[in-house]
Amino acid sequence: MNDDAWSWNYSAYEPSTERVVETLCTVGNGRFATRGSAPECVADDTHYPGTYLAGCYDRLTSTVAGRTVENEDMVNLPNWTLLRYRCLPDDGPPGEWLTPDSAGLRRSSTRLDLRAGVLTRRLLYRDGEGRGLRVTHERFVHMGNPWLAAQRSAFRAYGWKGLVEVESILDGAVVNAGVERYGDLDGRHLTGHRRGAEPGGIAWLTCRTVRSAVRLALAVRTTSDPARPAEYVHAARAAAQRFVLPVSPGSSVTVAKTVALHTSLDRPAGDPLVAALESLAHAPAFGRLLRSHRSAWQRLWNQAELHVPGKSGRILRLHLFHLLQTLSPHTTELDVGVPARGLHGEAYRGHVFWDELFVLPYLTLHFPEVARAMLMYRHRRLPAARAAARSTGARGAMYPWQSAGSGREETQATHLNPASGRWLPDHSHLQRHVGSAVALNVWRYAQAAGDPGFLHSAGADILLEVARYWASAAAYDPGPGRYRLRGVVGPDEYHDAYPGADRPGIDDNAYTNAMAAWVLSRALEVFDALPGPRREELAERLSIDSEEHARWDDVSRRLYVPFHHGVLSQFEGYGDLAELDWESYRRRYPDIRRLDRILEAEGDSVNRYQVSKQADALMLGQLFRPAELAALFGRLGYRIDDEIWDRTVAYYLARTSHGSTLSSLVHGWILARGKGPEAWKYVEEALFSDVADIQGGTTGEGIHLGAMAGTLDLVERGITGLEAGEEGLRIDPVPLGEIPRFSFTLCFRGHRGVRLRMLPGRIGISVPPSPHGALVVLLPDGRRVAVRPGREHWFRLRPRHQTMSRTSVTGRLGVTGPAGP
Repeated sequence: MNDDAWSWNYSAYEPSTERVVETLCTVGNGRFATRGSAPECVADDTHYPGTYLAGCYDRLTSTVAGRTVENEDMVNLPNWTLLRYRCLPDDGPPGEWLTPDSAGLRRSSTRLDLRAGVLTRRLLYRDGEGRGLRVTHERFVHMGNPWLAAQRSAFRAYGWKGLVEVESILDGAVVNAGVERYGDLDGRHLTGHRRGAEPGGIAWLTCRTVRSAVRLALAVRTTSDPARPAEYVHAARAAAQRFVLPVSPGSSVTVAKTVALHTSLDRPAGDPLVAALESLAHAPAFGRLLRSHRSAWQRLWNQAELHVPGKSGRILRLHLFHLLQTLSPHTTELDVGVPARGLHGEAYRGHVFWDELFVLPYLTLHFPEVARAMLMYRHRRLPAARAAARSTGARGAMYPWQSAGSGREETQATHLNPASGRWLPDHSHLQRHVGSAVALNVWRYAQAAGDPGFLHSAGADILLEVARYWASAAAYDPGPGRYRLRGVVGPDEYHDAYPGADRPGIDDNAYTNAMAAWVLSRALEVFDALPGPRREELAERLSIDSEEHARWDDVSRRLYVPFHHGVLSQFEGYGDLAELDWESYRRRYPDIRRLDRILEAEGDSVNRYQVSKQADALMLGQLFRPAELAALFGRLGYRIDDEIWDRTVAYYLARTSHGSTLSSLVHGWILARGKGPEAWKYVEEALFSDVADIQGGTTGEGIHLGAMAGTLDLVERGITGLEAGEEGLRIDPVPLGEIPRFSFTLCFRGHRGVRLRMLPGRIGISVPPSPHGALVVLLPDGRRVAVRPGREHWFRLRPRHQTMSRTSVTGRLGVTGPAGP
C-alpha cells in the first residue's frame, strides 16, 4: 500500500487475501452496499461478490446436527456487477473468458478512493503471442441517490487489433454462502425470478425473498462507447446483454452499467420494477453521475471531518469511510439497526448486536439524526423485547442478544466449532446486558444532542422498560442482603456455565449488575424529571406505582457485585476457577485468541479456567470516567479507587486471550486513560484488526463495525476525555504520545461544526457563528469556560500524574485565552 492518505491500494492480485480486499473495498451509501469483488467472477473459493440492502432479512429452516433450526439472514441480492469479456482477434480463434485467475494476467492493482467513494481495478493480460489487453473497472454506489450504482469498464488492446466480446449480466443465481461455518444452513433466499428487456439498452430482473416476501427489482442500463447495439441473452435467473466492440492500440472502448435497486421496503410503497425503471430513466450518463456522487461524498466528509497525521490517520479514515457507507444520512429513512459486520459480508448473518455501544458515540457527535434513527429501531422493537421478558417471567423489556427484522431473539441455538467440527449448544442469548447498552446510548444521545423531546418520549419508553426488566429479574438474597442476577452470560462470552453445572449461565456478572444499577438510577432520574402529564401518562400505561418506584431505587442501591483477592470479580466464583497454563498453550498453538474452540477440541472446557475472551468487568472503565465509576459503585455501597482498579486491570489483562476485535479496543482505551505503558500496543492492534485481518479470515466475512467506530471514538473522546452533557462539553485529556496531534469537528446541542484541535501541550476549541449562544467547556478543576460563537479558545495542558483520583481531578488544564498557537 502506498502513502496516499485518501486511498487504499493493493498493488497485486493475491487469491489468498482476495476476500479481505473485497470486504475492505466495499462501496455503499447507507442503504445498500456492494463488495469490492472482481466483476469478472462469480462466487467460488476465492471470490465472493455480494450486494446487501440494509434491513433486508429472510428466515429459512435448516436441519443442523439432527436439529431443526431457523436462520434469519441479511440477504445476498442479485449481483449487478458481473461482466464477462474475451478477445476476438482478427487472426485467430476467440480467447478464453478473462478473469484475475487467468494464466495471462501480468499485472493487477486495486485502488479505493476514500474521498470520492470510487473503487478502481486495473488489469493487464498478455497471451503467448504477445498480445495484450488492459482493462480498467470503476465502480461506485451513489451517495447522493440511494437507489443508484454504476460501473464503467474500459478496454485497450496492445500489439493487436480486433474485437472484444463483453457480456453485461444481472445475475440472480446467488445464495448466501459467504461464511464457511454456516455451510449447513439453507442460504437460498431468493425465488420467483423474472427478467426482461426494455428499449435503450435496459435489462431488468425481479425476484422476492422466500419467507419475508420482500420484492426486489434491479434495472440496469448498459451502454458502450463507441455505441453498439446490444444482443439480449436470457437465462433462468439472469439477464444479460452482449456487445462486440472494436479494440486497437490507439484508443479505449468502454462499457458502462448503471443500476437502480428498488424493493417493497421502500417508502412510499409502490411497484419496485416500475420504480427501478423510472429511476434509471432519470439517471444521467456515467460521467455526470460520478460527478454528483463525488459532490455528495464531499458534503459528507465536511460533516465527518477527522484529521490525524501518518499511518494511524490513514487507517482511521478507512474506518470512518466504512462507517459512513454503513450508516449514512440515507439510513435515517430506514427501519434498521447497527449491523455488527456492516453491509460488507455475511458474518453474524447481518444481525444487530450490542456493537452500537461502540458506534453510536461517534454518530451522536457527528450525525445525531442517524444516531436517533438507530435508537428508533430499538424503540419499534419494544413489543418484541417485552414479550421476551414475559417469556422469562419478568416484566419490562429484555432486548435480544442478536436482533434482525422482527426484534425477536435471533441467536443460534447451536454453533459450529471449526477446530473440532462439532456442533455445540449456544447459550450466548443469555447476554442480557444488551438492554443496558441500548439504555446508555439513549441517555448519551439525549445529553449530547440536547433532544428532550426524544428523551421524554421514545427514550423514556426504552429506559423505563429496561429498568423495569432489571428490577423484576433481580432476586433478593437475604444472606448478603442484596439482589442477585443469576443465569446470565457477560461480555466475556467464554463462560456460559459453571464447571459441571446442569444449567447454563453464571451469576452476578459484575458488568451486567453494575450496568443494571446504572440503568435503574437513570430511569428514576428521567421519570422524576418528566413533565407532569407525560409522567402520569407513562405511569398509567406502564402501571408504574409508588411501590415499583421504590423497588427500582432499592435494587439500584443493593445489587450484588462480587470481589475476590482485592479485585472486581468478573462474576461470582470467578476467582475459584483454575488457572490456565498460558505458556503451554502459546507453545502448542500459533494463535490462542479462540481458547474456547481450542479447549473444546481437546475435550476440555473454557468454563473451568480464569480466562476471558475480551474485556468484561473492565468494560466499566471504558464506559465511565473514574469519578462516574466511583459514584456508581458508591451508590451500591462499594469502593473503587485507584489501587483496586489498577489491580483489577492488571489481573484481567494477564488472563485475556483477546478473541474479539473489541478486546484490544477496550484495553487500549483503558490503558491510555491510565497512562499505561502498553496502551499503544492495544490501540495499534485495534487499528489493524481488519486491515491486517488479525483474527485470520474473519475480515473476509465482513468488517467489524464496532471496532472501526470504536477507534474513531477512542481518538475523539478517549484521548481528549470529551464527554457531552447538559452542563456543557467536559474535557479531561490523556495525551497519547503516538497520536500527538489531531483535529475533528462535532455537533453539540445545536452547534454544528465545532472544531477541537489537540496539539502537544494544548487543546483548542472553536465555535462557528450560530444563534445558539456560547458553548460551555467544563475543565477538570471545576472551572467553566464559555466559548462564544465565532471565537476560539485554547487551553494549556499541565503534566498528568501516572494515576488520578476517582473522586476528584484538579489542576491539569490552564486557560490561555482565545488566541491559538
